[in-house]
Amino acid sequence: MDDLVRGRKQRRDEPAMPVAPVAPTGGQYRPLSEVGVITIRDAALDILQSTGMGECPAEIAEIAVAAGAVLRGDGRITFPRAMVEEAIARAAGKVNLPGFVEDKGLSIGGGSVHIGTGGAAVQVLDASSMAYRDSTVLDLYRLMLIVGRADHVHYGVRPVIARDMKSPQDLDINTAFACLKACPKPIGVSFDSAEHVDPVVRLFDMALGEEGGFRRRPFCFAVIVHAVSPLRFAPDGVETMRSAMAAGMPLQICTAAQAGATSPVTLAGALAQGLAEALAGLMIVDLIRPGYPCIFALMPFISDLRTGAMTGGSGESAVANAAAAQLLLDIGLPSTVSAGMTDAKTTDAQAGYEKGYSIALTAQAGADMINLSVGMLGSIMAASPEALVIDDEMCGAILRTVRGIELSPGAIDLDMIEHVATGPGHYLGEAQTLKLMKSEYVYPRLGDRQSISDWTAEGGLTIWDRAGDRVAALTAEAPGHLDRSREALIRQQFDIRLASE
Repeated sequence: MDDLVRGRKQRRDEPAMPVAPVAPTGGQYRPLSEVGVITIRDAALDILQSTGMGECPAEIAEIAVAAGAVLRGDGRITFPRAMVEEAIARAAGKVNLPGFVEDKGLSIGGGSVHIGTGGAAVQVLDASSMAYRDSTVLDLYRLMLIVGRADHVHYGVRPVIARDMKSPQDLDINTAFACLKACPKPIGVSFDSAEHVDPVVRLFDMALGEEGGFRRRPFCFAVIVHAVSPLRFAPDGVETMRSAMAAGMPLQICTAAQAGATSPVTLAGALAQGLAEALAGLMIVDLIRPGYPCIFALMPFISDLRTGAMTGGSGESAVANAAAAQLLLDIGLPSTVSAGMTDAKTTDAQAGYEKGYSIALTAQAGADMINLSVGMLGSIMAASPEALVIDDEMCGAILRTVRGIELSPGAIDLDMIEHVATGPGHYLGEAQTLKLMKSEYVYPRLGDRQSISDWTAEGGLTIWDRAGDRVAALTAEAPGHLDRSREALIRQQFDIRLASE
């Protein structure tokens, strides 16, 4: 059991493929004690063994019972502790996510920290009018274009819903196309129906230029809500999981109960229930195909109990999601948590401090993927391109803190210190300074470090002003990773609503 807690059992890892430079490894911040980890882990296993999950699809329940699960008289299915532990031992410890462009790929697992978008915002903050309006497929494309070119954002999950689509199938197909056209990095999409998976994969094959191309380079993962809290399966989500697995699409399966509403009010209780729901998703994956590439999105949301509304920017949300990352890291499962979900409506001081501490804590705790972390406003009901570029810069600084102090060979050069102390009196011209100034330090594009007088003389621009210029620069040119002839074929076969350049 101790091996299980520390995630030391052998698991099937995904085959190697080209990936981006190594991400910094978190895990230094541990909001839960070792006793706390074991207590919550054991409670989650007890929940699955005793209370179990409701509304399990009949076909899955039949397979589960044959494998050792128990179908209660009230229709709930329970999973014995040993059965869950064996599934954890078989689960993929790492998941490789290729990009549309191969060298943009990521290796997810083991506490390597990656920043991404996410959510299903229904509005955008229009910088020209400073008013909110319904989001469109063009807004989605522009946001994903920024993700594709941002320095510190590693993947893009659809951040907004294109509300100008006429049907759910139009929405799923056009969302997939806009994301892949805009972003060469790994992307993630959701599906309204399991029936939409195959058409989207066919579109991806066309984009890659060969039948079966997506199965060989699955650059898009399926973001699926497999559980409805408290402790019920989402039958439509389970069916979509099965379709995505059949198509070779990696999974990011989500549970996002709201503490005090759909999970217990205590953070410990909310984490125990959430972990049980996440492991219930693992049981579905294990019953269908053990070791399939699956990332576990355990995202404990928080209620403001004065109103019942979700609060994305609270300290409780920050520490709960950091603890969720710690739990999954200790068990050894690839993790996704949420952070950066400010309750602020503009990029003001509230947005800054809520985003800053929530992303920093989850990164330091070793979250493999941090969804919803950039570009979101208003408790994830809205998105903003300007907020996205500001958050990208903030995440660069946060990731630098995760790297910590690196004691590489030559980091402390006593001969150089002697030379400077007895000679020039400064290190500005030293070879070490010139060699390492761009790798040891992260420099802001938008944050201002001028003197007050210089800043005033140059017009007193705010970070919002500079963010607008950055958005314009990042969206000025169309990306070139999608072959134009392949795009033309896609447009012939699908009703693509995003206008051509």
